[in-house]
Amino acid sequence: MGCDLRRRVPNSTVLHLVQPVAGGVARVVTDLVRAQTGAGMRAVVACPPGGSLGKSAAAAGADVRLWLAERVPGPNLPWEIACAARVIRRARPDVVHLHSAKAGLAGRLALRGRLPTVFQPHAWSFEAAPWPAARLAAAWERFAARWADRVVCVSEAEQRRGGAAGVAARFSVIPNGVDPARYPAADGVARRQARAALAAVHALPQRAPLVVCVGRLARQKGQDVLLRAWLRVTARHPGARLAFVGDGPERAALRAVADPGTLFTGHTEDTQPWYAAADVVVLPSRWEAMALAPLEAMAVGRPVVLTDVGGASESLPPGHAPHCLVPPEDPVALGDALAALLAEPERRAALGREAAAHVRAAHDVRDTAAACARLYGELLGQGPPGPEAAPEAREFSRP
Repeated sequence: MGCDLRRRVPNSTVLHLVQPVAGGVARVVTDLVRAQTGAGMRAVVACPPGGSLGKSAAAAGADVRLWLAERVPGPNLPWEIACAARVIRRARPDVVHLHSAKAGLAGRLALRGRLPTVFQPHAWSFEAAPWPAARLAAAWERFAARWADRVVCVSEAEQRRGGAAGVAARFSVIPNGVDPARYPAADGVARRQARAALAAVHALPQRAPLVVCVGRLARQKGQDVLLRAWLRVTARHPGARLAFVGDGPERAALRAVADPGTLFTGHTEDTQPWYAAADVVVLPSRWEAMALAPLEAMAVGRPVVLTDVGGASESLPPGHAPHCLVPPEDPVALGDALAALLAEPERRAALGREAAAHVRAAHDVRDTAAACARLYGELLGQGPPGPEAAPEAREFSRP
């Protein structure tokens, strides 16, 4: 790893206040906690029950505390703020790291700048909200920026989006990372083995072209657009299969219009076998900051097809955009991109090899943790990082 975390934040405690407790945010927090506790830091995770975060964070070495909070603001918000304040007070952290909009709302109102505070949106709240709620969410983010010592964005696109909305903050860009050991590159033999293991459970044809979409079944992720695009794929590849790996509020609606051969696997804690079995991994999101699933898929050595939202283009290796990036909510472009990659196995293999090397060079979670540790150290007055620190978190002054 490029930076010794012990030298950055010795004997310090970081409290992660988190909502939601599943999906990419939970995996980001868990990986960050694992690196922090492995380096001797004390990590506390305060989150609601349910989901995967509490269990996975505890296994990663965190002291997990209960914070009862709904995913969206509601009438219980004053009580949620008071609960957050009590959890923070009892944990006695040196730094508080708030993850996503709800934790950013409750945590900043509870703290109001009394402790070094990092807010990480994981995609801005005003991107997800319908109008006029989006206007109110943007106004809140502009106001609450005064109570964050640093706003961490996972892509330059996310930082620009905040700046364009008038959020005047001290920004740092720290790209998402994944654990290469958890997502090892899978060659052709590994693909066949993974496909055989999954076929025994899901009646998946061993040799059928397979496209996998990993993510919460929700409007944000655009699986409805993918189902419309899939008609163009099967017109050129009649035997191709599509697998949705995940669960969410749109499951019933998606199943009602899906091809009978489409697989809905439900939630799984281990997505690596699906990446290994796939020919192509797709994420047709309507908005993102920088999605974690494509990084995981690329680490395994699979080409991805993404919609050009948020930091999607920043996550891809150089030269991949013409094959792998399509406009959002465009089923024609999405279907054509998937069909083209399924028709060209040699190109898929080359893109997969380049993707695996790129993730290890630019999106290793250990480097993400090192950048966060350096940031904590700066907020605690430990001075700028030494020459061995890598990668640099890219900072932006308040506009």
